Amino acid sequence: MGPILLRWRKHRRLNGQELGDLVGMSQAKISRLENGRVPAEPGDVRLLAEALGVPSAEAERVIELVEHADDRLLEWVPAASSQAERQHEISKAEGAAKEIRILQPAVVPGLLQTSEYARAILSAHDQAGTDARGNDAAVTEAVIARMQRNQILHEPDRQFHFLITEQVLRAGVGRPAEMISQIDRMREVARFPNVRLSIITDGTMVPIPTYHGFFLADDHWVSVDLFTGTLRSTGRKIVREYRKDFDALESVAETDIDDLLDRYQARYARMLLPNQVAG
Repeated sequence: MGPILLRWRKHRRLNGQELGDLVGMSQAKISRLENGRVPAEPGDVRLLAEALGVPSAEAERVIELVEHADDRLLEWVPAASSQAERQHEISKAEGAAKEIRILQPAVVPGLLQTSEYARAILSAHDQAGTDARGNDAAVTEAVIARMQRNQILHEPDRQFHFLITEQVLRAGVGRPAEMISQIDRMREVARFPNVRLSIITDGTMVPIPTYHGFFLADDHWVSVDLFTGTLRSTGRKIVREYRKDFDALESVAETDIDDLLDRYQARYARMLLPNQVAG
């Protein structure tokens, strides 16, 4: 895309500063667009095309290319060398987003986890060999990093949509007492004014199957976590499709969740009694 913008500008015999003045952009932004260091937005392309007198048919063709650029979930981000490093990388990605949507059909989303729940999850990964050091110190470092990530929940200018299935509550991670604390934490965060926590309950007729979890950052990118890395896309079409799927699933989920959380806390409390099984 950058070479096309460069050709348009040179055809009009303008330098970057002159074009920037013409459209209200900085010369630095013009340079980044032409060098491909930042992705071109359709609105920017349209503005530049109009200012440079590009024929409408050519301009619309280029805008169409921009609209559908990178519409594949093919960017492979390998897993970090340590779990703590991975938590720091995720934190950086989260830090640039104002609105975060997370679907998780298997476990409690990381931003909602207690330290005990996080330790159980990260220890399981450690035993599977995802952390080269393979020891308690590595897990502890990763747990601390994950708890530090959770601080963004207290930033009022951010919005969070968490969507889980009832299976997340049923599949106890760690000991029953830890699940009771984890459910308390979910209940607490659900009351934050900038948080929406929804649960797809058992028996709900869903518009699409919840094949896997995913993370949406604004309308800019989507990522899917795998055992050995992450698939990510900034393609506008695929991001829109994932946003559409999220909205469809969220529309059938419950937001009045106190009774459901009470029921699962009682279930785990019964497990603490001698000679009792979950009901």
